[in-house]
Amino acid sequence: MTAAASAPSAHPRPPALDVYDQRAFGFWLYLMSDAIIFALLFATYVVMVSNTDGGPTGKNLFSLPHAFGETLLLLFSSLTFGFATLAMKSGKKPSLLAWLLVTFVLGLGFVVMEAREFSRMVQLGAGPDRSGFLSAFFTLVGTHGLHVSFGLIGILLMASQVAVKGLTMPVISRLSRLGLFWHFLDIVWVGIFSIVYLPGIL
Repeated sequence: MTAAASAPSAHPRPPALDVYDQRAFGFWLYLMSDAIIFALLFATYVVMVSNTDGGPTGKNLFSLPHAFGETLLLLFSSLTFGFATLAMKSGKKPSLLAWLLVTFVLGLGFVVMEAREFSRMVQLGAGPDRSGFLSAFFTLVGTHGLHVSFGLIGILLMASQVAVKGLTMPVISRLSRLGLFWHFLDIVWVGIFSIVYLPGIL
């Protein structure tokens, strides 16, 4: 055996980095499984959209300004999370916490608007049990809203970890995965706005 073959690598990779890579890979697998779930919900909605059973349609129920307002909130929250990520990479803890707070407020505004929309529809007798169309609508949009709610909890948890532990490697790793999750939800909402609201209103 030659000396070059038996010599250890000049720059051995720290085992901790392999752990974070594995966690990142596992999270990507989760996102792909979540994407499949949403794809199935989208497909179900497209099949059921005309099954109104004589009840209200999207044109009767949806409000373009309301849906557009929700879209703006989520798009801007994705932008502010991007600013938070830049602050994290720069090691600017106060700036990171500030951007996370702004992201949380925008996301919370989105969830409140969605809850108000659901409440109004139920009061009009257009709940998920009214027709196949409404069942598919509430399931798709509600599943997304539930994901956003979990994301908001994640933002609060990560902000507390940043405040207490600082920008350690585990905290940075978790925050990066949360960012992927948040941007993924933004992409899903663009699909909802384009496939559910726009065709239903126009």
